[in-house]
Amino acid sequence: MTKPDALLLTPEAPYPLVGGGPMRTASLAEYLSREYALDVIVFCEPGRPDPASAFPPGLARRAGVIELPYHSKRWPARVARNLIRFLRGRPPLNDRFSGFAKPIQDFLAGHRYKLAVVEHFWCAAYADEIAPHAETLVLDLHNVESVRYARSAPFHPWPMSVGLRRVAHACQRTERHWLPRFSLLLTASAEDARRVAQIAPGCRCAVYPNALPLVSQPQRAEEDVVVFSGNFDYPPNIAAVRFFRDRVWPRLSRRWPQLRWRLVGRNPGGVRRHVRSDPRIELTGPVEDALTELAAAKVVVVPLLSGSGTRVKIIEAWAAGRAVVSTSIGAEGLPAVNGQHLMLADTPEAFAQAVTALLESPDERRRLGQAGRLLYERELTWPAAWESLQRAGI
Repeated sequence: MTKPDALLLTPEAPYPLVGGGPMRTASLAEYLSREYALDVIVFCEPGRPDPASAFPPGLARRAGVIELPYHSKRWPARVARNLIRFLRGRPPLNDRFSGFAKPIQDFLAGHRYKLAVVEHFWCAAYADEIAPHAETLVLDLHNVESVRYARSAPFHPWPMSVGLRRVAHACQRTERHWLPRFSLLLTASAEDARRVAQIAPGCRCAVYPNALPLVSQPQRAEEDVVVFSGNFDYPPNIAAVRFFRDRVWPRLSRRWPQLRWRLVGRNPGGVRRHVRSDPRIELTGPVEDALTELAAAKVVVVPLLSGSGTRVKIIEAWAAGRAVVSTSIGAEGLPAVNGQHLMLADTPEAFAQAVTALLESPDERRRLGQAGRLLYERELTWPAAWESLQRAGI
């Protein structure tokens, strides 16, 4: 039987499977490739390897790669770019991925799709180019961007806080304009679906949860470490590191003189200045197998103070069978019960007490880790998440 045709447009490469965004996109891509003859358009930072070369064999029938213009990451250049965006009232990532209508039109020429999916709100404006070629147009919202920026603003000093609030308003204005253009919106949680309904009433939403492939639990002995994982160039993760370093870690390091805090993930330079004064804080940089690194932890900590969507880092900790202490925002949107699958704590004192309680009790660590692992196996694998796509008619 001939498969119907589908298109996936994504601003970030889904492979290798490193980070929450690529993991979500890869999950959707693999589902689509099973149900459709899939074409993919993927953006690529200049100088990076061809992202299509990392696709699993047979994933895509056709792949188009759009190379982004070079943007210096030096501080003066970044300030200048964002100042222009601030003055124009343009969301930064929407601006970064704008201006590529022509190569998208060229890729789509002569093709018609039963389904087209756009990953991330950053590329929502390409609805104008894609809609004439698709029966059904879907936008996958990894986050609600206006909420993400608004939540981040209070945790940054002036003038960055002012800039973030302006970006939040710009995102909401842009969301109100573009979200109604899509047949269906996918959100990572029911909470995000409710926020979307407030921003753009009448839009059809379906919850497509973040998930991981089904993998075996790593077998690794615990070390005297607590672990926080993520992309440390991401503002909510930077704010989380600052909060934990300044308000929680001093309490733990005094109580547990052998304990180390390990930060695992990409772009460690984003937080190095916040942690370099303490030799018991380790920056590993990116790793090949995040689950194995998390399995070394006695406790996985998620001290997030802002953000949207749901945190893949917690799902990874559950897949590794490790106990988690998180803020309420860090665990938002996940099907977890406080005290059953993880421990929630929102003040520095409560966070330190929760970590201490787990460090003191191997049995409690084991119980929480096993409960999280069972929850992951039952509800947070790719096959489980794909059932929500089937219910949505995708």
